[in-house]
Amino acid sequence: MNTLTFVKDSDWLDWDPTPSKPTFQVPAGAVDAHCHVFGPGSIFPFAPERKYTPCDASRDQLFALRDFLGFEKNVVVQATCHGTDNSALLDVLANSNDRARGVVTVKPSVTPAELAQMHELGVRGVRFNYVKRLVDPKPDEYYREIIEKIRPLGWHVVLYFEPPDLREKWDFFTSLNIPIVIDHMGRPDVTKPVDGAEFGEFLRFMQENSNVISKVSCPDRITVSGAPAYADVAPFAKTVVEEFPDRVLWGTDWPHPNMKQEMPDDGILVDYVPSIATTPALQEKLLVANPNYLYWS
Repeated sequence: MNTLTFVKDSDWLDWDPTPSKPTFQVPAGAVDAHCHVFGPGSIFPFAPERKYTPCDASRDQLFALRDFLGFEKNVVVQATCHGTDNSALLDVLANSNDRARGVVTVKPSVTPAELAQMHELGVRGVRFNYVKRLVDPKPDEYYREIIEKIRPLGWHVVLYFEPPDLREKWDFFTSLNIPIVIDHMGRPDVTKPVDGAEFGEFLRFMQENSNVISKVSCPDRITVSGAPAYADVAPFAKTVVEEFPDRVLWGTDWPHPNMKQEMPDDGILVDYVPSIATTPALQEKLLVANPNYLYWS
């Protein structure tokens, strides 16, 4: 039994326990395709190598938010505070009645038997994080070894990076020959033009690599102008949704790790969706067809 007590970071912002009810009703079968759980630390300890210590955010609290917002399913992504111990995430899957899938973080030493067990529970991908303030990225061969182990399972790779990382790792990313999901459009700098060179590089990455899917989530992380409209982020996400309607996903990012200024209202985040997926057909692809195909087919 874990007896460790974790004290959250002094500047940590807790998730909002009373979000607004969204006015946008998501379509039947909708998937929140990017969210996390933290602990609870008394049951699922945080990793010794973590770069932040969060508040608790349990599976039951995640399921309650799912139901409140009107979603049917979740895709839970391993939080960096748990390192490569996926126990909290796997506990969500085991108790989800097939309404959750997972993306884990593993080491090259992971065994085929361990991967098979994760697959049976609902894991469908691994995440590689290149954001240096959150993790210390590993050499390319570290990740290649993992990819060759997951390839027989038909899993995909989730990449979290920022614009300089895409330039630096372009040759590596384009050589992987496996489905790739990008977190949050590669975190574009929205103070630069949507038709400028930097975001154009990300669009070219998607145009030239048909195996690449993008999450158009987390306007709260990218915005300068702020809530509720996230008007500076919407043109970037709308561009991706309209150019690649079959290769986009969306999620709340609950419980919103490492937010420093203010904690987003999850209801407002749901109400943001029609500003980037402006027709029922695009909303259906973004929230229902695409995530269900990738994670449940």
